[in-house]
Formats: sequence, C-alpha cells, structure tokens
Amino acid sequence: MADKRDYYEVLGVQKGASDDEIKKAYRKGAMKYHPDKNPGDKSAEEKFKEINEAYEVLSDPDKKSKYDRFGHAGVDPNYGAGQGPFGGGFGGFGGAGGFGGFEDIFDMFGGFGGGSSRRRRNGPQKGQDLQKTITIDFTDALFGCNKQIEINKDVKCKTCDGTGAKAGTGKKTCDQCGGSGQVTQVSNTPFGRFQNVTTCPKCGGSGQMIENPCPDCSGTGRIRKKVKIKADIPAGVDNDSIITLRGQGGPGVNGGPDGDLYLVINVRPHSYYKRKGDDLYLDLPITFEEAALGAKVNVPGFGETYSYNITAGTQTGSTFRLKGKGAPNVRTGRKGDLYVKVIVEVPTKLSMKEKKAIREMAGAVGTNAYPKKKAFEKLKF
Repeated sequence: MADKRDYYEVLGVQKGASDDEIKKAYRKGAMKYHPDKNPGDKSAEEKFKEINEAYEVLSDPDKKSKYDRFGHAGVDPNYGAGQGPFGGGFGGFGGAGGFGGFEDIFDMFGGFGGGSSRRRRNGPQKGQDLQKTITIDFTDALFGCNKQIEINKDVKCKTCDGTGAKAGTGKKTCDQCGGSGQVTQVSNTPFGRFQNVTTCPKCGGSGQMIENPCPDCSGTGRIRKKVKIKADIPAGVDNDSIITLRGQGGPGVNGGPDGDLYLVINVRPHSYYKRKGDDLYLDLPITFEEAALGAKVNVPGFGETYSYNITAGTQTGSTFRLKGKGAPNVRTGRKGDLYVKVIVEVPTKLSMKEKKAIREMAGAVGTNAYPKKKAFEKLKF
C-alpha cells in the first residue's frame, strides 16, 4: 500500500508545533485548496481532503499523542494491514488507502481493455466536500447554539432526479469509447508499440451520452442553489474549531453519497472576557477602600454571579482563580478555570469636598502604610 504523507508535512509545520501554529497552518491550507476556489481541480480537492484529515488528528490531543508515538498506525487501524512482504492483497496493492487491488493493477499496465476502470469511473462516487466559515457570539461558543447556515452549492436536479436526461428519455452508450469511458491511443516507437489509455473526451469518462438533456440542469444532473442548513454548534467551540455536517456537501455521482460540509468557527471577541483554551480571563475593577480594607466582591459570570472575598491590602494586578468556572471543553465537557485580575480603580472627577476628604485620609494614614513606596524613594542608582 502507498504510504500516507506525514500529517505535519501536510500542514507544513514542524513536529511539536503548538495548537495555534497547527490551526493557522490548517486555515491557510484549507483556504488555498478550498473547492470553491478551485472548481473542477481534482488535485486541489484531494489536497483539501488531506489537509482536513491531518488537522482532524493533530487538533485532537489524544489522536495527536497516538500519532506522535505510532504514526498512522496509531490513528488508523487499517493502515499497513495485510500479510506478506507487500502488506496484503495482491503484493500489497490491496491495502486500505492505497491501490484498489486488481483493478488498479490493471490500470497501471494500460487497462487490459478498460473493463475494471469502467466499473470504477461509472460507479458511485462521493460528492464534493465543502467548507464555510461562520461567526458566532462569545456566549454561543460557551453554551452551544443552533444556527441556520445559508450556502450556495450544487444540489441534485429534482426535475430529472440527477440523471441529466429529459423526462421520458434516457442515456445511450457513448459511440466514441463504446461505453468504456476510455479511449486507447497506440504509438509506434523505436522501443516498440505502446498503448496509452485516456479518459474519453466525448463522454468525460462516464461511458454514456445524454440524447435529450434536462432543460433545468442542461444535462449536468445538478443545479446551483442557495440552501439553508440547520447546524448544531456544541458548547465549548473556539476560533478555528471545525464542525462536520455529514452529507451536506455536494451531491454524489452515480448514486454515491453526498459530500460533507465543514464549518470553520470564528468567535466574536467579548467586551470584558478573554479566552485561552478552556480558561477564561477577566479584569475586575475594585475601589481603593475594597483593596485596602478587604471586601466581598461580585464577579459577573455567564448566567450567574460569583462571590469572592478580597483580602485586606490586595494590590492591583493580583489574580485569583475560580476553579471550574471557565469554558467547557468541546470534547469532554469538562470546564476550565476563571482567572480574575484585580484592578484598583483610582477615583476621577472629584469634587472639592471629595478631594479634601482624600487629603485628610492621606494625612491620617501616613507614609508607613506604603512600605514599598517609602523604600523606593530611598533608592539611589
């Protein structure tokens, strides 16, 4: 079986890359090879699928750990399966993800009449995978939500049920390739006579021709349409999280399954809260009095309020942790922590009476209450 490419190589990052580096590399590659940007480009489509497969493994801590230890065999039990020196099947060509057994071996040596290749080309094929980026609110990312997605995509033509033929008509065998989907060109060279088997240009490899095309889809079997799709966004998603909607991609070919739709999540920043992984961070303003004397303060959360006792003498910049009050992990549901940084707010826009009160307080407290300031004033550099 042909070896899969290293997932780190696929994304263009070094082994040991951070989660952010992996996410950035994925987004860059996915956007470059997105099917919408490369219509009809099979090579770009394969690279897009390869990038999604690599990210699915490297973005999952458990899968990534197994991959780092055992390679592809750690995340794909079928990888490398088989007996004998070539890994199974006929000399190893029948392994999963590699050649397709005898049929592909025939193709390698000119097709032997094209019978096997015809079965594969005319057989069921999965539809095109699609990708769309959506933006959701910070709170929706924490709690999960239901979204209605609008996307322009190809759908099966209802008029002809995807056949491409006008109602009451059908298809006929291609007169150029005889239904094989391939044409053979023979070349005489000094080294002998060679056959080159290529896709039939007349039927595009399908082996069949439509005599009377469907008037709605012009014989393609599909039409472009704006489609509304309901998506369940799980709690805990973050920027660059990917939600896979099975069967919501492009329509399948020859009875094959529809492709998938990959939703890339973008989260709007919150006015006060910040997020790193599953932990949340908040700056909490308190008064001079609360910092100096200590107080019970309220920390505004999402759907609830937390109480915390500030100790006397708390300095600005001090941080305390509320365990289990962070964001839920999108896979396990386990919540991270909430880190609250105390910011002592200096009063502004004081009246004459308020200024007088502060001066009287300063005189009453004296400089001994500020040991760090007193020590700093004695420094000499």
